[in-house]
Amino acid sequence: MNDPVADALIRIKNGYQIGKIEVELKFSKLILKLAKLLQKEGYLSSVEQKQGVIKVTLKYNDRTAAITDVKRISKPSLRVYKGVKELPRVLNGLGIAVISTPKGLMTDKQARKEKVGGEVLALVW
Repeated sequence: MNDPVADALIRIKNGYQIGKIEVELKFSKLILKLAKLLQKEGYLSSVEQKQGVIKVTLKYNDRTAAITDVKRISKPSLRVYKGVKELPRVLNGLGIAVISTPKGLMTDKQARKEKVGGEVLALVW
């Protein structure tokens, strides 16, 4: 496994596509912070840390998935860094860009507010 972040995002996306209620992700601190960020933004219902895994409960609005699509931007083979003025806007603010900054993992809106740039991990909408 070369890219655990992409694996976690695709597991969540696939879980939504087949209508699952819960998805298990491999444990790492970065994946846990990513899942908590998605929960805070309203894309996941709950996030639990168990022994070696992270259990994520998916969120549905009237049988419609909370996440429509996910796009991985920065990969291990090609890192993508952006300054605060170059941070992407996802669907004119309807989605979020997950940014890894020196101040931790945050959305593009939070990064703009704190005037900090970083690595663009993924786009979620």
